[in-house]
Amino acid sequence: MELREVPEPAAGPGNVKIRVMVASICGSDLHIRHGDIGIPMRFPVVPGHEFSGVIAEVGAGVAELKVGERVTAENTRSSCGLCPQCAAGSYNLCRKRLATGYAFDGAFTSYVVVPAVRVHRLPATVDFQSGALTDPSACAYHAVQELTRIDAGAHVLISGPGPMGLFCLQYAKANGGLVILAGTAKDTRRLELGRKLGADHILAGDGLEEKIRALTNGKGVDVVLECSGAEPAAQMGLNLLKHQGQYTQIGIFGKPIRFDLDQVLYREIRLTGSFSQKFIGWEQALALCAQGKIQATPLISHTFPLTDWEHAFDVFERSEAIKVVFKLEHTT
Repeated sequence: MELREVPEPAAGPGNVKIRVMVASICGSDLHIRHGDIGIPMRFPVVPGHEFSGVIAEVGAGVAELKVGERVTAENTRSSCGLCPQCAAGSYNLCRKRLATGYAFDGAFTSYVVVPAVRVHRLPATVDFQSGALTDPSACAYHAVQELTRIDAGAHVLISGPGPMGLFCLQYAKANGGLVILAGTAKDTRRLELGRKLGADHILAGDGLEEKIRALTNGKGVDVVLECSGAEPAAQMGLNLLKHQGQYTQIGIFGKPIRFDLDQVLYREIRLTGSFSQKFIGWEQALALCAQGKIQATPLISHTFPLTDWEHAFDVFERSEAIKVVFKLEHTT
């Protein structure tokens, strides 16, 4: 990865060109940097898929969006539109799906071009920083609201207090879950933010399994939302689930791991993965942010200019930050 000058893009038919105001680093951008991402890539490409900005140009055939509107956009750039997944509205799972920031130039630049059908207007009360974080919020909405059943009073273990874990925490609390947020010794700052966002218990360090069993009177947790993408956390979550509990994998590992699937069989655990997000998730994430029910800006701990991208990536990778954003400066 390097900083380089690229030509300014133009909005083709059906597309809009967005002047990027804020873009944020996603955990998957770290996987791109290290070359272990499983999402299809086409090089050379400008990364960055979490962003917000202002429409600078609309292409032919775009009538519903106007220059000057404040927007964000989904990272799904193209899908076949014909497969069973697309037909059911799950275009995030299309085998031919290609994404902005992976196969198409993304938002770590001054302007990004996206299809008009993937654009969402920012409500008046949602600022550019919150708007840029709609992508991870919508991912959490998809994982928690669409794929995982959380009943009021259910014990929910969230492993990994990073941005995804902190968004999942807020959605789990909205469902009435009793949330146990678990991390490592270096996650003190993230865990404390989790407490402020509503976590019922925050835990780190040695003896996590014993502490969590004690909190559930030995019964185990009802739901595990694994957001860290770390093998020990995944195995711990599996060990702590009650019979017929729900395990949802959200974090990316970037490599094969050891996972005791016999336990899924013996205890009839419901195991699912959650990938990306869909239209309704974006609309709901923006609406809930506008209402103040889902908070994004408390997650932003560091802001950098794009020219300082290497430092920004390093800070994020060392877990010194919670969420890192770039603020774009425009000369015109």
